[in-house]
Amino acid sequence: MKKRICILGSTGSIGTQALDVISQHSDLYEAYVLTAYNNADLLIEQARRFNPEAVVIAKESNYETVKEGLAHLPIKVYTGADALCQVVQDDNVDMVLAAMVGFAGLEPTIAAIRAKKAIALANKETLVVAGDLITRLANENQVPILPVDSEHSAIFQCIEPGNRIDKILLTCSGGPFRHFSKEQLLHVTKADALAHPTWNMGAKITIDSATLMNKGFEVIEARWLFGVSPQQIQVVVHPQSVIHSAVQFEDGAVKAQLGVPDMRLPIQYAFSFPRRLPLNGERLDLFSLKDLTFERPDIERFRCLHLAYEALHQGGNMPCIVNAANEVANRAFIDNRISFNRIAEIIEQTMQHISFTNTSSLGTYLDTDKEARQYAATLL
Repeated sequence: MKKRICILGSTGSIGTQALDVISQHSDLYEAYVLTAYNNADLLIEQARRFNPEAVVIAKESNYETVKEGLAHLPIKVYTGADALCQVVQDDNVDMVLAAMVGFAGLEPTIAAIRAKKAIALANKETLVVAGDLITRLANENQVPILPVDSEHSAIFQCIEPGNRIDKILLTCSGGPFRHFSKEQLLHVTKADALAHPTWNMGAKITIDSATLMNKGFEVIEARWLFGVSPQQIQVVVHPQSVIHSAVQFEDGAVKAQLGVPDMRLPIQYAFSFPRRLPLNGERLDLFSLKDLTFERPDIERFRCLHLAYEALHQGGNMPCIVNAANEVANRAFIDNRISFNRIAEIIEQTMQHISFTNTSSLGTYLDTDKEARQYAATLL
């Protein structure tokens, strides 16, 4: 029987690549539900090709467009944020690919876990904001959380059940400004920041990669996925992006996963685990590699990484505060409202202002997110 997959965020970078994986293995997987925030045209195109049971367009003003575009097909069309939480609970859904961007992915993922659906997790903000709650719910409902991030998939592929992890070596390309001075960083533009040297991603995550906040979020995510302490996670700048991450065991052995920068591989591995399946695409050619280099990240120039570690050490709702402030600042930079360096300043000022609590409940995270966003907006 085919594995029926609900894709939260089918029109984004991860979602479109996931559909490519499904098309390569149509005998094994079915795109059962597709969702998007506001890209109605692409959602219609995807639905016509894959013929899912249902689609959700979260932005309600686009509902009629999608409804009319699919009127000749027997596809259910829903709209609104509540619909996202409802479709993941469908009895016929076997796995939910959480590929929505930002905080918006939290509630649908929680609904899917409570409905005992396997989670392929590409939305790192879910674990950043509510790692304690998510891992507790996953344990209570005996739900596997399979990482889709390239780095976390690499770590997942390297770990050995029963063998203790001494250190996680979380690799990082360094982004487009790796060699920029503090003075040069004052003058970078949105176009500069969107020119990632290795990966082709959406605008939000590309800006986060330029500030290294994306790597900071991945540190927090790794803490919850693999049950390690912050001290056991070391960020390693590896500009070639050939080693996607590595694990050092207690005997000193280091095991790494290598490959070309293709997100379809971690997506497919989350779908097929523990099996490996054929995948059309480029292969790593070791003979073509000239250099593999490694550097320590500079947390003075890229302060967002430091702030993420600080939030992880404090725990409670502090990572939620950081995520909310970052989403506001990231958007403001994309809209040309603030400078590149101002992103970290807004996050740090918000961390200092919003009330800290150790309570780990959905209500706490929703309230914290709202409060932090409102305060960060006043700093723009």
